[in-house]
Amino acid sequence: MSEGTPAMNNLRSVCVFCGSQPGAQPEYLAAARDLGRWLAQQSIELVYGGGHVGMMGAVADAALLQGGRVIGVIPEHLMRPEVAHQKLTELLVVDSMHTRKRTMAARADAFVVLPGGYGTLEEMFEMVTWLQLQLQAKPVGILNVAGFYDRLLDFLRHAAQERFIRAEHRDLLIAEQSPPRLIERLVEQLDQRLRAHPTRAAGGTQTSLDRS
Repeated sequence: MSEGTPAMNNLRSVCVFCGSQPGAQPEYLAAARDLGRWLAQQSIELVYGGGHVGMMGAVADAALLQGGRVIGVIPEHLMRPEVAHQKLTELLVVDSMHTRKRTMAARADAFVVLPGGYGTLEEMFEMVTWLQLQLQAKPVGILNVAGFYDRLLDFLRHAAQERFIRAEHRDLLIAEQSPPRLIERLVEQLDQRLRAHPTRAAGGTQTSLDRS
């Protein structure tokens, strides 16, 4: 899919969930930088958790270096110089972690998940659950860097085999190894949902499916 097609134009912003640590393997930070750079080159706005350390800082800095727009959302209790990024296009300070997540979701058209820990997984699974329950229609994708999410994906397949995940929900979570391919698949899903549900709202958060 080439830049500038109608489907790509529907994807104007991406929320990235990722860790505040750099991880043990150099591939993790490299992937975060590749993603940030690629989003900026495609003129896709980056929405993320507002930090300047670890994976968060890497994805944001790479996008900024390419002239991209980067929106950070950070709760008041983390608004410290050693944590918060001070050079973003826009930094939104909110009152709680819950408000942070809702704000990030409202500002994005799709979600990309990089390596991370408990917080990253919680954010990802809430967005996937909203999809399953049809509370929102924004696609969610994993950038599976160096096989980081292989065991998680195996577990989800196991859960489906054990009939805790329905057959029609197995493909709600996309996984790819490169930013261009992952974004392409997110765009495809977004375009399908735009055609099927052009006016669907998403559980109190504005989405690309209910914008004019």
